[in-house]
Amino acid sequence: MSPRVRIASVNVNGIRAATRKGMLEWLDAADIDVMALQEVRATEDELRAALPGWEIVNDEALAKGRAGVAVASRIPSVEVRRVLGPAAEDAAEVLDSAGRWIEADFDIDGERLIVVSAYVHTGEADTPKQDAKWAFLDAMEKRMPQLEAASPLALVMGDLNVGHREFDIRNWKGNVKKAGFLPRERAYFDRFFGEEGTEVVGVDGSTGPGLGWVDIGRRFHGDVDGPYTWWSMRGRAFDNDTGWRIDYHLATPELGDRVVDYRVVRAPSWDTRWSDHSPVVADYSIGR
Repeated sequence: MSPRVRIASVNVNGIRAATRKGMLEWLDAADIDVMALQEVRATEDELRAALPGWEIVNDEALAKGRAGVAVASRIPSVEVRRVLGPAAEDAAEVLDSAGRWIEADFDIDGERLIVVSAYVHTGEADTPKQDAKWAFLDAMEKRMPQLEAASPLALVMGDLNVGHREFDIRNWKGNVKKAGFLPRERAYFDRFFGEEGTEVVGVDGSTGPGLGWVDIGRRFHGDVDGPYTWWSMRGRAFDNDTGWRIDYHLATPELGDRVVDYRVVRAPSWDTRWSDHSPVVADYSIGR
């Protein structure tokens, strides 16, 4: 039986604040091997100081205190890439230097695992912020088949800022015209998860080839509400479980077949949270 590798993804909402609020105590008990972080909002030195003892690779945002992604692990990566795209020449700066995409390769007992930490733009319908999100999703859609071609074991994780289906947002009816649940955004995910080699009709009526990747959370839980991964800090959203499932493990088909366990680590109460997102953790059989 292949060994289990425990892989987590979490938007930390600022790594320094998260560690002050209890993230390190959670990590002490969680037994994580590889962890994708988003919205780090820290320099590399600050990130290393916040997570002592971890191997870390990161991509900082140009804007101080914004975005930032990283991969932290108990074993060193063998290769790192920080460029996504560009989908278009004029999008190069948005895609390549916004602290939103990093790829780290690991050799696990002779098998190559590609881990991506991604932080998709929040967007805002019919504004330049949404244009940046379209460019990012376009580039992501082109990159995913290249990752699978490089290794059958590839995993894109992170805060992707899109609820794919009605199951993924408690109040989906009130959000169909808002960024995060726009039909065009959701159609990208229709293609991500559509059968490879087939023409997929998206929820917005668009068509494109399916990539065949696996939504690990949905495969594991089936067609149920949530489990949600993000709740607004406003009102009683967390207490009432009025959330969104926007944090994902997207796996290549072969890696998707190797998932052993999956869970959203929801805090026991509002005041015990160390981020407005919950960690999403899965165990995979990797290695020989």
